[in-house]
Amino acid sequence: MAQIKRLSLLLILLCTLLLVPTFSRACTSIIISGKATPDGRPILLKNRDTGTLSNMCVVCQGVRYRFLGLVNAKDAAAKEVWAGHNEAGFAIMNTAAYNLNAKDEKLEKEGILMRQALSQCATLADFEQMLDTLSRPMCVDANFGVLDAQGGCAYYEVGNQSYRKYDANDSVTAPGGYLIRTNYGMSGDMSDPHGVERYAAISELMAGLHARGAFDIASLLTIPHYLRHGVTHTDLLAQMPADAETDRMVCFRDYIPRYSTASCMLIQGVASGQNPAQTTSWTYVGYPLTTVAVPLMITRSGHLPAIVSPDQEGRSWLATEGLRLKGALFCLKQGNTHDYLNLSRLVNRDGTGILQLTKPVQDSILAHSHRVLGSLSRREKPAKSIDALYDWIDAYVKSQMLAIDSRVMPHD
Repeated sequence: MAQIKRLSLLLILLCTLLLVPTFSRACTSIIISGKATPDGRPILLKNRDTGTLSNMCVVCQGVRYRFLGLVNAKDAAAKEVWAGHNEAGFAIMNTAAYNLNAKDEKLEKEGILMRQALSQCATLADFEQMLDTLSRPMCVDANFGVLDAQGGCAYYEVGNQSYRKYDANDSVTAPGGYLIRTNYGMSGDMSDPHGVERYAAISELMAGLHARGAFDIASLLTIPHYLRHGVTHTDLLAQMPADAETDRMVCFRDYIPRYSTASCMLIQGVASGQNPAQTTSWTYVGYPLTTVAVPLMITRSGHLPAIVSPDQEGRSWLATEGLRLKGALFCLKQGNTHDYLNLSRLVNRDGTGILQLTKPVQDSILAHSHRVLGSLSRREKPAKSIDALYDWIDAYVKSQMLAIDSRVMPHD
């Protein structure tokens, strides 16, 4: 009987997937209370899916606070922000919800709202006051993950007329100290939820991490690499080809990472008594399966690594390089190319896949960054040591990524 119920549920989910179109704004997110992390620092994570595949990071001066934002290429003024934190230790991200408003209400101003919040809010209470005073309709349909330097950590499901809060510090709302959102709000119309397949995948992954006590940065940064499907349970790592030379095309739809994934930001808030300026955004500014994450703080200089900042063309070097390497994974040039991935170029038993080649680079970034960040006193404001870290990141990551490029990409 239990097996029949499981099969029935699978059929329902598969039917739901057939009815749901592929959305480019199909993000996956989690929030974790500081009560559940090893160092007491709350966490937001957003795996961003969008039609704008080239992203970058900028530091801007807001009405009250400077903020660091993940933005689209050529938006150096950060007119729209898709995740980020400010110098007061306030951070925000979003996923589109698609079910909090009526079907005909399609206004999308989430990026503008997040810029406003980063510009003027220091606490969850400030954010709630902002929502209370915004004119209606608010022109959003989204789940906003928010944290502050006071330990606050919550989702706000926000529609055009109202919002509802889900607190990660509430043991009833979040028994494990964490919450998950994909592309539907729990307070909305649940007749046609979008992103159920990714919700199943991230739920499985987070349950495993929670059971192992693995809510650390290194473990959480593997979320955008998770290659097990939430509905079919297909594990692409179990199908690893022998080498990178023989193409092995696999269907690649509705995993946590997708063709439309552009970036990922893990925002680590501060613990009690820690300087809010030590809030850190660990950021894959490019395609997470072909790039690496780097730590970003707001320093006195406002300096960021050059590889994540806008270049002369208004794009970030790391995102551009990631898109180039992504071409080796999605190598079909006709039909629905975004649905098929060349698995042998991503992972293989020889260890020469792009994801395998970037792993030691990511490990080195984590080790070096943790040494530098760990040397800061709890009350210290990031300054020269972080600027020096950024210079190291620029030199190291660029050299390593170019070496990977020369190894896996065809050259004349």
